[in-house]
Amino acid sequence: MSGGWGPLHAPVDVPAELAPWAQKRRARLAERFPGEHLVVHAGEPLVRANDQTYPFRPASDYLWLTGDATPGGVLVLDPEGQATLYAPPPAPPGTRDFWASRSGGALWNGAQPTLEAVAEVLGIPVLPLADLPAGLGARAAGNVAAPDRELAAALSELRLLKDGWELEQLQLAVDATTRGFADVVRALPAAMAGGGERLLETTFFARARQEGGDVGYHSIVGAGEHATVLHWMRNDGAVRDGQLLLLDAGVETRTFYTADVTRVLPVNGRFAPLQRDVYELVRRANDAALEAVRPGAAFRDFHWAAMRVLAEGVHGLGLLPGSLDEALDPERQLYRRWTLCGSGHMLGIDVHDCAKSRAGEYVDGRLRAGQVLTVEPGLYFQPNDELVPPELRGLGMRIEEDLVVTENGYSMLSSALPRTAADVESWMQSVATS
Repeated sequence: MSGGWGPLHAPVDVPAELAPWAQKRRARLAERFPGEHLVVHAGEPLVRANDQTYPFRPASDYLWLTGDATPGGVLVLDPEGQATLYAPPPAPPGTRDFWASRSGGALWNGAQPTLEAVAEVLGIPVLPLADLPAGLGARAAGNVAAPDRELAAALSELRLLKDGWELEQLQLAVDATTRGFADVVRALPAAMAGGGERLLETTFFARARQEGGDVGYHSIVGAGEHATVLHWMRNDGAVRDGQLLLLDAGVETRTFYTADVTRVLPVNGRFAPLQRDVYELVRRANDAALEAVRPGAAFRDFHWAAMRVLAEGVHGLGLLPGSLDEALDPERQLYRRWTLCGSGHMLGIDVHDCAKSRAGEYVDGRLRAGQVLTVEPGLYFQPNDELVPPELRGLGMRIEEDLVVTENGYSMLSSALPRTAADVESWMQSVATS
């Protein structure tokens, strides 16, 4: 086993154009912590059972600062802001680990690029992971991203503003997602014939794997009353003529940026009258939310704009006791029985991006040009809700857009997908016959 092996070569799976962007991000982080040793870990593969692990996905902060996806990698910024990456080196052919290591051996996992090749592409000195203790020296207990709340918050807040390269990646993710939604429309007849939600889920997953690396989160494929479950992820139900399908899914690029888009589709291509009315109510709420998106606006403004439209609609259906003003009272929010959750979030490397930011910089802060967010108000009438008429029970509606805040308002990343009920029907017919 130890002899007769030639050299192995493996490419570095990181776009070369990323390096200058990542260097600027590291410089911004170093400016926040002058004179500090900063340590950010990529993480390790999660064990599923015994020697089986889940596919590795690096920690988002590490990924944002380096672009590297190596399990076990550690980024160190010294007090002068100089970066060094420490990573497990590939086992050379002929060594025991080359054929025996299930975590790093090439015979188990495929060839890995050399540390020298990684350093050249990333623009960072890369040393063997075994050198990390010596590299840290007496400062080995320096700030580490995971347990250090201040560092974790700073990284989340730095990531709130997307740079030009990130915006390109997010548009790629949304464009691939748009094609995945069209794939699902084409698969609806097979789903109705017996394939069900499972077939639609795997149809979208195929597009994600072909054009990206994976889905950015577990797809929500809810037909009929499953659309009322906010995080319906079992995706094991039937798909029947006359139902609506709520599809919430996003392609994750090979650089780990994800889309997050939702559309409601009539399974047979046509909304029934009541379905159309409720859908258009949610669409108007989405329109009102979009009108409130602009730099300087409070982050929560677009949510309250959507809630006013939905509350008015629910009040018009006779579902709310008292006056509309009573229903809209922030202390009561009587409509929330049917709206359930917030109307959007930041988007980027994570589907719910920048979640460790301080409230004043995010949910209690103000929008800034360069932020990417979702706008996704919805209405959900549970199948067992005895406060609504039987004909509404089991209807779930959500329209979710991805957009970037600009100097003058916003730019829609997901504009290629239809919004109005009439446009959804026309688009579905066009896709199904293409």
